[in-house]
Amino acid sequence: MTALDLDQFKERIQLILRELESLAVSSQEAARPVELDQTRQGRLSRMDAMQSQAMAKVGEARRQVQVNELKKALTRIEQGDFGTCGTCGEDISVARLTADPAVLTCIDCAQALE
Repeated sequence: MTALDLDQFKERIQLILRELESLAVSSQEAARPVELDQTRQGRLSRMDAMQSQAMAKVGEARRQVQVNELKKALTRIEQGDFGTCGTCGEDISVARLTADPAVLTCIDCAQALE
């Protein structure tokens, strides 16, 4: 992979990380504990709020996993391992890396693991 490709992937990963950070900030309100105040809201409204809170927490956990994977991809770029399959050692296709820059395996190895 050329240095230009690596720079483009690095920029793309950093952009995705910034977007994920802004999503995390905006979803903090939804993940806050739901108050028990039945004078302000009924039981069903509170249940809806609790369900929304649970979904926000799951979304935040997924975002955190994605952030960690993308940071590892940046480390692989710095170490010169980016774009190399962790299973077979072959190059991962640019199309696959473009779809998911945090991917660790080529398509053949990914299909073999399924």
